[in-house]
Amino acid sequence: MLRTAPESFVDEAAPGGARKRRELLRFATVGLASFGLTLGTNYGLKLTVLHAKPVTALAIATVVATAFAYLLSRRWAFHTRGGRPRLHEAALFFAVNAIAVTINLCPPLISRYVLRLEVPEVGFLAQEIADFVSGMLIGTAAGSAFRWWGYRRWVFPVAGARQRVLVRGISDSVDR
Repeated sequence: MLRTAPESFVDEAAPGGARKRRELLRFATVGLASFGLTLGTNYGLKLTVLHAKPVTALAIATVVATAFAYLLSRRWAFHTRGGRPRLHEAALFFAVNAIAVTINLCPPLISRYVLRLEVPEVGFLAQEIADFVSGMLIGTAAGSAFRWWGYRRWVFPVAGARQRVLVRGISDSVDR
């Protein structure tokens, strides 16, 4: 028997703040998994077939991880949100990620080329610490904050746009 249960019955029984926290936690989990996939793919390619082309390795790793993040975001982190045709949604997802990557690169660029936190101006260890703090911490935090806002604002703008379809005890999100 095919039954359709509104998402408010399945996932939104929790108060609004709890729903948003759950969504944020799922978003962070997807981001962490995507970050790990980017690192693994990047170093896997750099240390093998693309040893002489590290930027190409990073570009491929980023595209693979972004596609992975889109699938997990759509099917899990933002499974109740939608409001756009799938192709339009995917294009917006990649556009938001392109902007987020640009935002992520701003702090390390400022660190290196404005503040001059690079060898020979500073020691190698100071340079590497500055790169880590500016890129991996500040840049990733700023890019992630933009992604969170951009996904909710443009990519998956309508809360409750998708509903749960229960088929013989198995649930799946579908577009209305």
